[in-house]
Amino acid sequence: MEFTIQGAPAFGFMHVDLEPGDKIITESDAMASMNSEIDMKPRLNGGLFKGLIRKFLGGESLFINEFSNNTSSRLRLTITQAFPGDVRLMEVKDGEKFYLQGGSFICCEPSVRMGLEWAGINSWIGGEGLFRLSMSGNGKFLIGAYGGLMEKEVNGELIVDTDHLVAYPQGFNIKTQLSGNIISSITSGEGFVMRIKGQGKIIIQTRSFSGLAKWVNRNI
Repeated sequence: MEFTIQGAPAFGFMHVDLEPGDKIITESDAMASMNSEIDMKPRLNGGLFKGLIRKFLGGESLFINEFSNNTSSRLRLTITQAFPGDVRLMEVKDGEKFYLQGGSFICCEPSVRMGLEWAGINSWIGGEGLFRLSMSGNGKFLIGAYGGLMEKEVNGELIVDTDHLVAYPQGFNIKTQLSGNIISSITSGEGFVMRIKGQGKIIIQTRSFSGLAKWVNRNI
């Protein structure tokens, strides 16, 4: 299986070249185009109960699609997301785990496992929800977000605005707090921020839908 990302960072999408016997799992409605010989099979995202939990608590679709190449030739599938923005191909290995912002998952290899874990009250206050999507196993997966995706190296602490944290590995401690005192947090427009403690690389987005909504409301 071969992956090729194009159109980034404004309108990112990914070509997936499936070798005979290859399969890939995608979010519902992620397919932009595909070879007519590729087989597509929709199924519940982890069964009915788990699928409902991921939909209502994790921000993901109830159904996912499985695309497979059952021919003897290489076939191409093109995957995208519903909104303008960047996409990034990531990889998880045995013993590792990544956490994703709700709605950022696009596709993964069948060897990658999707789960849903409790994120805590801090995450809910920060606008990230009470639960977070986890990726484990051994394989590659594609994420996407509105705006550009930027990798940040954390060695100690980093402050990130709420709604901008997209993906991070296991081991980080995340706390939601006011950006300053009560008055400065309100007058600066920053409100709550996320204090991220740990060591490693995280992925943040340069734009957010909440920021876009505020800009639109100010200008209409």
